[in-house]
Amino acid sequence: MTSLLRRLETAQDKPTNIGSSRKNLPPPADPERALKQAIHQSIIAEVRPELLSDAEREGEIKAHIAEIADRVMQDSGLIITRQDRQRIVQQLGDEVLGFGPITGLLNDDDVSEIMINSPQQVYVERRGRLELSAVTFRNSEHVMQVIEKIVAPLGRRIDESSPMVDARLPDGSRVNAIIPPLALKGPTMTIRKFSRDPLTIENLITFGTLGPSMAKFLQACVLGRLNIVVSGGTGSGKTTTLNCLSSFIPSDERIITIEDAAELQLKQEHVVTLETRPPNIEGKGTVTIRDLVRNSLRMRPNRIVIGEVRGGEALDMLQAMNTGHDGSLTTGHANTPRDMLARLETMVLMAGMDLPVRAIREQISSAIDLIVQQSRLRDGTRKITHICEVVGMEGDIITLQDIFVFVQTGRDPSGRISGDFKPTGIRPRFYEKLVDAHAQLPPDIFHPK
Repeated sequence: MTSLLRRLETAQDKPTNIGSSRKNLPPPADPERALKQAIHQSIIAEVRPELLSDAEREGEIKAHIAEIADRVMQDSGLIITRQDRQRIVQQLGDEVLGFGPITGLLNDDDVSEIMINSPQQVYVERRGRLELSAVTFRNSEHVMQVIEKIVAPLGRRIDESSPMVDARLPDGSRVNAIIPPLALKGPTMTIRKFSRDPLTIENLITFGTLGPSMAKFLQACVLGRLNIVVSGGTGSGKTTTLNCLSSFIPSDERIITIEDAAELQLKQEHVVTLETRPPNIEGKGTVTIRDLVRNSLRMRPNRIVIGEVRGGEALDMLQAMNTGHDGSLTTGHANTPRDMLARLETMVLMAGMDLPVRAIREQISSAIDLIVQQSRLRDGTRKITHICEVVGMEGDIITLQDIFVFVQTGRDPSGRISGDFKPTGIRPRFYEKLVDAHAQLPPDIFHPK
């Protein structure tokens, strides 16, 4: 936090001396900005850095900042309305204790994603729709201050030699930042927010992401220790669904989670969370998902939950699923269940193993039991459109069969896409495994209505 205060100090155009009269302030072109600079200088001088990391004293620190601000405003001789005073104090509190101008957006439960394209252009996703927010930054340096404040506590860095970084906020929200020379308009940051309270499967039913019968079926599949892949495009809600599925894992099992940036919020007690590590300034010390998957096999896991497979770790994951680590869960980017199988083939080849395509497909068909396909529809809603069983091989082709599908019927008066979640009438071949796991399923759950 000391480094934060130094950055706040050096980021100002020129140090401002605080005195007892207006003549002690330099004649500013922008009086409000000069006033904020003066208050910043007093905060740096009077607030001990170690207090800023004490969450329990946040209220006390905010009160202290307000006192400093009042004193400097009086000394400045400027006429400031009560409304402007409150706004300035709030902004300064956000700078010191929060993440600058976006602090309010981070605290807004209706905002699910924040996209900083440039200092003057900040978009948000609110209830599934993109909109331009009123939030702005002073300049590119101001955006960089916020990025550095996010990545520094995680031991990560961002500079011209390493201009991209993935990180997370204390609440688990996922952050991606990219800066010049790769980002031509200046530092760019995207924040994928997550609920303070993890969503439950009941929440997803309420939101219309899936139907009650599908939820009961997925719960039975997790209890039955099936290997499940949640497939979908960017922003389709894969991680949220994975989090809900993992909540069905019995509390007496040992769970190892592996992610690039830790996002999963498991409620069970016996959970070990592993996170990848980027290279250091010398380009060494990288720890990949593949490294962690291999290491997790030596940690006596009952279940392995991988946040997302996107490379050679797919081979190690499939081998783990085929060697007794049943009940594993992961996500992957694909637009259809069939595309997910093709992506898995490609990722296995990325492991550098010279395997025949048929051998890879046999590994996939024997390891994966179920593909849950999730999509973000044109109206911004998220739906589980297919729950597919991976049946096996027919010749050189992996065969799939739909168990549940979402059938679109039209749009309601508000413009939202309407439809029904329907069983296809096919009972999965692994049904006996669900019965053996004592899963309580209605006898007509697979009957088309």
